[in-house]
Amino acid sequence: MTALLTGRVPAGATASGPGRLWRPTPFLVFGGLFWLGMTLAYWRVPMCCDFGQHAAVVERLKADLLHPAHPMADLPGDGSAYYSPYAVAQALFAEATGLTGWETVKLAGPVNLLVLLTGLGRFVRALTPRPWAPVLALAAMVLLWGTRTAWWSGYLGLLSMTGNLGYPSTFAIGLTFWAWAWTATGPKSLWGYGGLGALCGLILLIHPISSVAAVIGVASFAVARRRRPRAAAGWALAATAAVAVATTWPYFNPFTLVGDQSVDGIHRQLYTELPARFWLAALGLPALAARWRRDHRDPLVLMFALDCAVVAYGWLSGHYTYGRILGLTLVPLQFALAIELAAPRPWGTRRAALAGAAALGAAVGFCQVQAGAVVPRALDPVGFDQPPRWPGYAWAAARMHPGDVVLTDGYRPTRSLPAFGANLVAPAWPDTSLAEEERGRRLRAVRAYLAPESTRAERAAVVRRYAVRWLLLDPAQRVPPEAVVVAWGPRTGEVLARVGGSGQRRT
Repeated sequence: MTALLTGRVPAGATASGPGRLWRPTPFLVFGGLFWLGMTLAYWRVPMCCDFGQHAAVVERLKADLLHPAHPMADLPGDGSAYYSPYAVAQALFAEATGLTGWETVKLAGPVNLLVLLTGLGRFVRALTPRPWAPVLALAAMVLLWGTRTAWWSGYLGLLSMTGNLGYPSTFAIGLTFWAWAWTATGPKSLWGYGGLGALCGLILLIHPISSVAAVIGVASFAVARRRRPRAAAGWALAATAAVAVATTWPYFNPFTLVGDQSVDGIHRQLYTELPARFWLAALGLPALAARWRRDHRDPLVLMFALDCAVVAYGWLSGHYTYGRILGLTLVPLQFALAIELAAPRPWGTRRAALAGAAALGAAVGFCQVQAGAVVPRALDPVGFDQPPRWPGYAWAAARMHPGDVVLTDGYRPTRSLPAFGANLVAPAWPDTSLAEEERGRRLRAVRAYLAPESTRAERAAVVRRYAVRWLLLDPAQRVPPEAVVVAWGPRTGEVLARVGGSGQRRT
């Protein structure tokens, strides 16, 4: 009792050493609360957007681990970049537990978030010993974006995280933070360099575009650290290990993606409204400039400059896919600001003004864009932007068998139905396992089938060619006379019809 009142602890009374009480770090407390809150926020958002694609990947690997089919079509999946080590691990877990693909992706959210948070904490601690810096870095990373929603895989704003925590990009970014921390502290041996290289190769396989930013960060820290004995040999070993891991993966070779333009058109929208989407992150520019004045080889400065160069190259060259690293491009700004504001007091006028601006920016970002992630609509007093709430398609999938082919041109069903094991006539996304010319022919076949002027013979030819079993139609679309209506969507009124057979058709 005396020790509790006086604050003195007898020698040997604690496990951490004489006279020491273990206290959790600020990041352990606030990071743990964030993990719990975001897990609940992520779980309350129904399947939407790219979720179905990733769940479909798990389903295809469960069906045939060694030779999975195309993620969305009744076609071979050889060479698909979706079949990464991360996806294979998910499929093995799903097979062992009996979970479906979509359940596995849902459960992956909190796991990915744990990897992300631990990587963030380790990386920031490698940059500074200030105990509050990781907490402020987390707050900056999820709030300091812009005043226009930036919803994309690999974007770690609070709102977008409710949709993409279960995606491979989140896991890859968590590994990226670990790789940067490893480089910042310096590999201790040749084995360490080899391990770092293997980690970079793993990131390349899991999410190729994130690996561009990952390698930029590793290179920035390698340049910033002064030359040490065996450094050249170590980095040569790291590069060799990265290439070896990437090229020996049996499902696809990530280096064949270099120069691929099939998804550039989709990513052009990443470059629209850039100031509105990202301007709050510019609050970190004064902190980054201060780091540059202290050290022209500061790794965060180098990282930001190289990331900006890659993003600019994507715009100028038309390879808009490189814009996917925009989310990680903001990290040097956000983390430099956090480290600056974690400095002990007393503060000077400039730092106090920067703190006030950052607090105001975080409040603006939260209220303007991010608040809907954690404030349910039922408790929302002002009408915050909310995560998408797509209708479910379990009602349609329950009437199908795995592998059945569905013909639809609906934006949401084409991205949702494959999660339940169904195949599409025309996949929604480009994939390296399917030539774009063939995907284009399939898209034209779907349009031709659904055209009001199509004949019964033309529709029958499409059904035979692609083994179509089901139609999923918008309520405004005409149901062909030969189709049998089976069910209607409870929320949308979409029509599920079986091609062939007998039964009463909706009039």
